[in-house]
Amino acid sequence: MKIDVHLTNKSEAYIIKNLYPLYLYDLSGHYDRMPNVHGIYEDSNDFRTLNDQYEVQNIWWEKPGILFPYIISVDGIPAGFILIATQPHCNQGIDYFVNEFFLIQSLRGKGIAERAANIAFDQFKGNWELFTNPLEKNIVGLKFWRKTISNYTNGVYTEKNEETFDGQKTIFRFDNSAKQLISK
Repeated sequence: MKIDVHLTNKSEAYIIKNLYPLYLYDLSGHYDRMPNVHGIYEDSNDFRTLNDQYEVQNIWWEKPGILFPYIISVDGIPAGFILIATQPHCNQGIDYFVNEFFLIQSLRGKGIAERAANIAFDQFKGNWELFTNPLEKNIVGLKFWRKTISNYTNGVYTEKNEETFDGQKTIFRFDNSAKQLISK
């Protein structure tokens, strides 16, 4: 399988926007969330259609050099995305924040997600952070991030459970400033 992770532009934004509802549906199982009264996975009933949801996502293509929306493709087919933020959209002392990470279910467990994460990490050198749900319903996600980050950093990372702007999360942090690229 050929795995590609590439930065998108406005002309490709619709691909991530098409995958995004699948991501939110996927997360609903981790957080016991239901769709709003209009059938959209959003906290607010202000979102009546997927198009309403798409409009909120436009910020990812309005701040080049600050927000980085990547598509994960497998054999030329869009299979997921990675949304990476920089300052001012991450915590103090953090250079790069994995805001969202998604791979379609049919491709999980094949090493694709880890490879895609490595490719994304290798795009930027600095202090990284990502959050994930610490609950038992996300045991697979926790194992994935522990394994992926440990492999990428040779075990040099921190993991802790803390309160975030998005509630209680498991927070992973690492610095790849001195790391040799592994994604090539």
